[in-house]
Amino acid sequence: MRAWRGGEELDLGPAKQRAVLTALLINANRPVSTAQIVDTVWQTEPPENGANVVQKYVAGLRRVLEPDRSPRSPGSLLVLTDAGYRLSVGPERLDADVFHGYVQEAQAARAQGRLADASGLLQRALGLWRGSALAGLSGAPFDAVRDRLAESRATALESWAALEMERGHHARLLPRLAELVAEFPLREELRYLSMLALYRCGRQPEALAAFRDARQLLADEFGVEPSERLQELHRGILRAEPSLAAPEPPRPAVGDHRHQPPAARPPTAVLLPAMPPPPAPRSDRMPVWLICIIVAVIPLVTCGVMSWAVVGVLAVLHRSRILGLVAAAFLGLLVFFFVAMELDGPQDEAGTWAGVGVVALLVATVGGSLAGALITIRPPGRLPKPSAEVELARRVLREQARQLVNHHPSIARELRIGRPDLPRTFDDGGLVDINSAPETIIGSLHGIGPDDARRIIADRHMRGPLASVDEMITRNLVHWSVARGLSETLVAVPPS
Repeated sequence: MRAWRGGEELDLGPAKQRAVLTALLINANRPVSTAQIVDTVWQTEPPENGANVVQKYVAGLRRVLEPDRSPRSPGSLLVLTDAGYRLSVGPERLDADVFHGYVQEAQAARAQGRLADASGLLQRALGLWRGSALAGLSGAPFDAVRDRLAESRATALESWAALEMERGHHARLLPRLAELVAEFPLREELRYLSMLALYRCGRQPEALAAFRDARQLLADEFGVEPSERLQELHRGILRAEPSLAAPEPPRPAVGDHRHQPPAARPPTAVLLPAMPPPPAPRSDRMPVWLICIIVAVIPLVTCGVMSWAVVGVLAVLHRSRILGLVAAAFLGLLVFFFVAMELDGPQDEAGTWAGVGVVALLVATVGGSLAGALITIRPPGRLPKPSAEVELARRVLREQARQLVNHHPSIARELRIGRPDLPRTFDDGGLVDINSAPETIIGSLHGIGPDDARRIIADRHMRGPLASVDEMITRNLVHWSVARGLSETLVAVPPS
């Protein structure tokens, strides 16, 4: 949930205030009662003085959305009516409305035979998307809107791919279709277009293999056969029917401008536009080789005195108990050196204690330098990056498992999706169920330490299971960046 005034992004305030804004935007230009806002934002845990809390957040939103309004003058964007609060949103001020507007224009252009215009409009509509809609907001009302928008996006993707096929762009469409089939493995329209594109590219065996994969998936997971349309395409590919051949490219008449791409819309002040692209990586980040030299030189320059500190800092950064023990060992060697120097005196002519102490200090110096360099080069727990093929296969498995979680939770529980600690026959691609996985599994995830895992376990016992992974953010269980980084791994399976 983000908002801009001109080119400046607005600070929408705390999470509940953003949730109140979302509840008003879902019903933009319509009054929303205080009770409805409380039910949408707090669901089963409403505050005791719900009306006063809503009034406080509305006042905060007014300060953000209308900073020039005097405190006693009535608002023009967010007003209170007899039926509730109404947020006035002008045309093309909401990115979802802009998306649907593009889609409707594309449908009209396609009905008129302007395929290029329709494809361009759909590309603009799909270009507004940046990740999941309403990320960080949980609850049935938000989930319903999120699912509806996701369905609209998937339908627009199918329409765009079908248009590109009609225009004869099957060859350059193939890579994108492969990604879409992996993202939406249960949408047969995308599999239909992928098979047809493979066939038109002269890859008939791969098209037949794609049908076999779809049939195997549906049979194994749901015990059903592919649709009649998909089976008819399969039979047509086997018979090499001429009707499946690619259409001839259109030949526009001289002076015919119908196939020119639609003119770009003039920029408008958008209240909630699409999320901008992520910032480019910082070029001033210190390179790994320089960090390696620094951590290796510090123990040498300090003659081992700072070895324990260097390894200790790395232990904190990587949340490693083993590195913490190594740091404690280096500290013990340093303490032993000073004790040995005190024990060695004139009566000990051989200087045995001093010699042992020097050896301990030498071990701390060289060992600290080597340990710091090795830890910097290869941090603990880092695994080799899987190949693109392996990662794509795991993504398909995870998407299949998520479909079962969303639509058939009882089957998901029976198959033990998200429980790598239990014996299973179903491969879910490495998912972890945040509602039932044990503390050891959750604590082993990247960015979540043992203390965080214990807090998550205690919270789900006290406040109940999580409705979604994003609810971890609203419950302040993990930082939002950690939840985003684990979005491909975590899943919230509803309890029975």
